[in-house]
Parts: sequence; C-alpha cells; structure tokens
Amino acid sequence: MQQIVTTGRLISRALWNGFTNLAPSNSEHVNKKREPSFLYAVCGFPKESSRKNPPIKGKFGDDAWFSAKGKATDVLGVADGVGGWRHYGIDPGEFSSFLMMTCERLVSLGKIKPNEPNKLLAQSYYELLENKQPILGSSTACVVVLNKETSSIYTANIGDSGFMVVRGGHVVHRSEEQQHYFNTPYQLSVPPPAHSGQVLSDSPDSADTSDFAVENGDVILLATDGVFDNVPDHLLLKELSRVEGVRDPTKLQCAANTIAWMARILAFDRSFLSPFARAAQANGINTVGGKPDDITVLLATIAM
Repeated sequence: MQQIVTTGRLISRALWNGFTNLAPSNSEHVNKKREPSFLYAVCGFPKESSRKNPPIKGKFGDDAWFSAKGKATDVLGVADGVGGWRHYGIDPGEFSSFLMMTCERLVSLGKIKPNEPNKLLAQSYYELLENKQPILGSSTACVVVLNKETSSIYTANIGDSGFMVVRGGHVVHRSEEQQHYFNTPYQLSVPPPAHSGQVLSDSPDSADTSDFAVENGDVILLATDGVFDNVPDHLLLKELSRVEGVRDPTKLQCAANTIAWMARILAFDRSFLSPFARAAQANGINTVGGKPDDITVLLATIAM
C-alpha cells in the first residue's frame, strides 16, 4: 500500500504537533475492474502535545490506528487506550498500539475473512492475552473493512470510538456508542493479576457489528472519542460533505486536518457546550466546555 507523508511547512505549522498521512490504497488508473478502494488521510494530536517528542506513525498519545490491505480488502482501525492505567504505572498507549499492530499484521497475512471484523478484534485481543510478556491495559476499538468483491463495508466497534458514513449530504450509517454508564465505555482489557475481576473487561463478542453496501464517493470518518466528544454532528457533516467524491489527496488531507484541528481547539474551549458536556448534563453533571483528549481522525472516500 502506497503511503505519502505530508511534511510541508505550512501544514506542519498549522497542525502544531499533529501528524498527517495520505494513503491511496491503490492507483485508480490501474484499477481496471473498478473495484472499490479506500483513499484515506490521517491526522491527529496527542492530548499532551510536546514539540520535543516527534510524532510516531500509528499513534497519537494513547490513541492508535492502522491501515492494511488484504487480498480483497482495505481495512482501517482505531483504538483508544484507557488513560486511567497511568495511575498504576502502566502505559495506556502500549495496549492500544499492540492491538492495532496485531490487526494490521493479521490482515496483511490474510488471516481474517472480509465479513468478520469482530473476529479480527477478537484474535488480536487473544494474542494480547497469550503474550509471554503481559501487555496490560484497556482500550476501545473500531475496525472498518471494505470488501472489494461485494462493494460492502463490515464494521466492529467496542466502546466510544466509532465511524460515520456520509452520502448525498446526509449521514447514512454510523456506529452506536457502547457505554456501561456515563463516560465508561465498553473496553477490551488485560488487567494485572492483582486487579483481575475488579476492572471492566468486555468480551470481543460484545462488539457492535454492522454491514452495508457502499457507493462511489461515499465518505467515511473513523475516529476516537476525542473527535466525537468535542465536535457536534452538524460541524462534522459540513466538513465531510465537502469531500464527497473527492479523489484529490491534498483536499482529503486538508479535510482531515480541519476536523482534527477543530476537535483540538474545541476540546480546550472552557465555555463551549460540547457533545460531551451535553451528555454530562443529561446525566445530572453540571458542566460546560470541551473534553481534552487524544484525537485521531481517519478520513476515507470510496473510489471505484
């Protein structure tokens, strides 16, 4: 899969300490069968930005992401490590990063069927459990698989990361957030032995799954809760509608940059009534403002 890293001075300056990535899954000029493929862009920010720490591919703070290409699939995924483990001396980003790297490897090796993204998450999670050197922590996760042979999308989501599909200026598909209670999402976990049974640990089987046909020009946003908690749907829809049918990588990247940067600004706006603040108020918590968090945006269009 071809990858292009954007390092232009203007974009780098605008994104401050963010990282961007462009990746057409294959060339539209070579694709004679007109099979669908992802043209995608990536942008994000760690919650705690530091100019001293260079961006790491596949990570934004405790968030992680991957892209992979199988025999008849294009696959994208995000995961959000649960930050609370930091209080126990555990790096929350290690769990999410390993989960996504394992997903990437399994897809590349052809180990997963296109219509079983939940099994992709499950197999990656079980490898975490069986690792000789335990990788401890918890994470939400969302995986989107494009089956090129059937022009269909298959998804699996655990927790409050998620996806949104826009067509004709409308949201036609989106994930359902999974919460045990307010601000406590479903999550895959590998706790220390001393905490086994005392922390939330959801089964991969609890993943919410969906499948649907895609059309040329469809726009897919895959993101962690740092985006959905801070950017209202109408603002997301406005940006996503602008890139319907777009095959210009620069335009797609600019849209991903805009969404990530908007989420970053609103996260630190103390007077903004964010989606997170609205949800908190609905649960009896009197608060306003955004929710500072790691931010990951994968923005894709369907090219046929």
